[in-house]
Amino acid sequence: MTAVAEFAMLSHGWRRILMIVCAGALAALSAPPVFFLVALFFAMPVLVWALDGAERKRSVLTVAFGPAFRIGLSFGFGYFLVALHWIGAAFFVDGGVLLIVMPFAVAGLALVLAAFWGAGIALAHIFWSNGAGRIFALATALTLAELARGFLFTGFPFDLLGYALTANPEMMQSASLVGVYGLTFIAIVISATPALVWPAAERSLVARILPLFTAFAVLAAQVGWGNYRINETATKPFDDVVLRIVQPVIPQDVKWQTFAREETVTRLLDLSVMQSNPDDAGLDDVTHLIWPEAAIPFFLSDEPELLARIARTLPDDIWLLTGAPRQPYGANGEIVPGAKPFNSVLAFNGEGEVVTSYDKTHLVPFGEYLPFGDALRQFGITQLVEGSQGWDAGAERRVFQLPGSPAILPLVCYEIVFPGGLGAPVAEAGFILVVTNDAWFDGSVGLAQHFHHARVRAVEEGKSVVRAANSGISAIVDPLGRIDVMMGEGMVGAIKGTPAQPLSPTLFSQYRHWPVFAMLVFGASVAVPGWRRRLKRSD
Repeated sequence: MTAVAEFAMLSHGWRRILMIVCAGALAALSAPPVFFLVALFFAMPVLVWALDGAERKRSVLTVAFGPAFRIGLSFGFGYFLVALHWIGAAFFVDGGVLLIVMPFAVAGLALVLAAFWGAGIALAHIFWSNGAGRIFALATALTLAELARGFLFTGFPFDLLGYALTANPEMMQSASLVGVYGLTFIAIVISATPALVWPAAERSLVARILPLFTAFAVLAAQVGWGNYRINETATKPFDDVVLRIVQPVIPQDVKWQTFAREETVTRLLDLSVMQSNPDDAGLDDVTHLIWPEAAIPFFLSDEPELLARIARTLPDDIWLLTGAPRQPYGANGEIVPGAKPFNSVLAFNGEGEVVTSYDKTHLVPFGEYLPFGDALRQFGITQLVEGSQGWDAGAERRVFQLPGSPAILPLVCYEIVFPGGLGAPVAEAGFILVVTNDAWFDGSVGLAQHFHHARVRAVEEGKSVVRAANSGISAIVDPLGRIDVMMGEGMVGAIKGTPAQPLSPTLFSQYRHWPVFAMLVFGASVAVPGWRRRLKRSD
């Protein structure tokens, strides 16, 4: 390892860039669903050693965009290129010229996200030192970069480094304390400790290996506490609540076609009433029937006969919660002409009447709306999701308060990936409902990755997450992140179950990101003294 450390410190030019890109790609193996945590313990020290050998510049411009920024940019590019490669699968749905654009789009997204890491690592290098302080400088600045990635420009917090420490329910429990951003800080600190072991630099063996054993002790404590919390926390299902979640697996390339509407509704209804075994009562004992995002792929006013079929199938004492496009209506009760539609969750009663709805508030850039749309459409560029003019964002998050039902917080698709960003109404919710359509990414790790993010939100909030997905993964996840019932990727059918009631408020649900802010202050307080000593020596 000493030879690797010296090579990383002494490399420059294209060799250093290639080495760091490969290290970032290796680090991505720690992200869900692979969770190869050992990769992070190999990759992060290489980043530290490269920064040890990076030239320090004097001017503001060269500090901001100099060697440290380029090292961070390269490491982030390798990480996001591997961790988010599955986004390219969406381009295969329509095929054609989009396949030519695909590698540039995936690489471009990786480069944009890597710029956050480049800026964070450039900041860390300003406070660089020779000892353990530099590890905390890196953890503090890179966690700040991850926070910026999750909040700025609508945010994109997929595959935060902290997810590497959520591989199983025991490890997930720490998210109830500090959230994934807090786990990000911890993941960086512990995985960078091998950089304190090598090179030897005339230090005693005990002094060198103590940080590494401390890192292992932190991991052991995390798993141990998580196991204790799971064993000591009792979950109780809701009384008189039975959910039936339908997973229809409607192919994305036919989903929005007019000719497929009747077949789509027929499949949804058949799966809703289907008896999978002799003990299955179909809809007779179900209180909530749940269909995924845009399961109804048309405006209700366009297909009254199909709407009537749905109403005839529903028992009187049931709620149907389904994703569907919704047209905006004015104060006069008329459809607003020329207005963009909403990507919504509709609640039908047993008579087939829509009693309430939620309009998705956090739209996916380039997926559901097109930034700089007027200019880009001139070149034939549109958003991926159907609707040439894009979708409009809803006004606010809201809870469904349905008679005889627990309060439900509805979310659509990637709204669930934002740690601490589910909105104030989450405090009122009995459980969280996520409807999604991940068929864009069928056959990729994106489906499992997206599902894992939802499991961690359940632990952070201390509430069950009910997930209905078009092509998987549909599931009921309890407040400890455990899967009660699940239907895997590509399986057609329906599952039944009852979500657990909320736990007592978690530390994270009460204080949100304040714990991670405290960790950042601590990290800075450890990093600054070493930086000051370096400045004195340089003087």
